[in-house]
Amino acid sequence: MKCTGLLCAGLLVIAAGCSGANSRVATHINQEAALTGNLPYNPLAWKVITSWIDEQNGTMSTLFGNDAAVQYARNNSGHDYPSGAVLAAVTWSQQEDPRWFGAGIPSSPKSVEFVSVIKGADQKPSWSYEKYEGSPLKESSKAEASVPGDRAAWLLAQRAAVMP
Repeated sequence: MKCTGLLCAGLLVIAAGCSGANSRVATHINQEAALTGNLPYNPLAWKVITSWIDEQNGTMSTLFGNDAAVQYARNNSGHDYPSGAVLAAVTWSQQEDPRWFGAGIPSSPKSVEFVSVIKGADQKPSWSYEKYEGSPLKESSKAEASVPGDRAAWLLAQRAAVMP
């Protein structure tokens, strides 16, 4: 009888401790990292190809791709993307995650870069590079060439992260 009473009391204490939500943890969407401005595409709706952190500049970047770019990146090691492929490198300032010690999360966006592969009039590929900076994001540079420029070539050369 005494054992049953102690068991019931213990179960009540456990149930009371687990019944309420943890008021210290408030979930929210990181609105500070949202992309604002007049962009030609919404790269956050695309799939991730790879990502990197630049500790020296305190930034973090994610390379996104449309369906054609992602399919090519995941199945090929080269950087001869097919016509219609579009890559987007989004770079954010990095801030500490208030919920996870030692983690970094995106802060405000610093830039968005687009590299598009298009067929020229001679049916040979050409590359378009666009960069958007500021708040809200505005076009700061644009180039189209039959050979990708330095930054466009670097973005095209990034290998896809290994994904399950």
